[in-house]
Amino acid sequence: MQRLHTPTFLTLTFTTLELIFNQAVRNVRKNHGNAVIGLLLNIVQTMLLVAVFLVIFMFMGMRSAAIRGDVLIYLISGVFLFMAHVKVIGAIAGADGPASSMMKHRPMNTIIAIGGSALAELYIQILTVLVILFLYHVIWTPVEIHKPIAAFGMLLSVWFAGVAIGVVLYALKPWIPALSKLLTQLIQRVNMVASGKFFLANSLPEAYVQYFMWNPLFHAIDQARGYSFINYNPMHTSPFYPVLFALGALLVGMLGEFYTRQRASLSWSAKL
Repeated sequence: MQRLHTPTFLTLTFTTLELIFNQAVRNVRKNHGNAVIGLLLNIVQTMLLVAVFLVIFMFMGMRSAAIRGDVLIYLISGVFLFMAHVKVIGAIAGADGPASSMMKHRPMNTIIAIGGSALAELYIQILTVLVILFLYHVIWTPVEIHKPIAAFGMLLSVWFAGVAIGVVLYALKPWIPALSKLLTQLIQRVNMVASGKFFLANSLPEAYVQYFMWNPLFHAIDQARGYSFINYNPMHTSPFYPVLFALGALLVGMLGEFYTRQRASLSWSAKL
């Protein structure tokens, strides 16, 4: 008589992590067959965004609004966090849903789809940051960051906040796909201004600061600049707000995703 072995919690955990890793590799290669080319495209996109912002700063006379120091580090600190945030939101919101064809394979589930998308974007964004900073350090001028580990922590916190927002949109997509797509695009567009890439929180009048305080990306970018420059001390933002915001949004998103998964219908795949 054959005995059935029930997998332990530890076995299930390692199996899930392995599947998430494999899904992340698939996502990295999904947009382009060659992962290196996909990484280079992301690097070029980030560098073009920095170049556009630099031109805007020069022609609009906004250089004085930056922190005293390297203006490119000032811009890069905002662009890196912005890209990590909006990219992971779009990746998770567009991940395979509970009614997609990928879910027909037994090991696959929505947690693996979400985790794979999140890990793939984190991998791409971290490599992009390292490559751009290395090239800038070697070709242009030595990079000096006051507290690099803390600044990197802000990148992780804003990525985590993007994951949480993406999960909320992911849970909404099977019910109202058009609204989920619209909200995803709206969040990405609004953050072009509301993230605070162009200005410092300390330089805003008190009457205007409150309009940005809801945004975890605004807090993270301002704190990252405080960690990057020795002569800037953020007074209005908090380094813990992005994480607290992410935990709350993730709880709502996971509850919504669990409710959606229990009521998944194959007919949903026709409208997604």
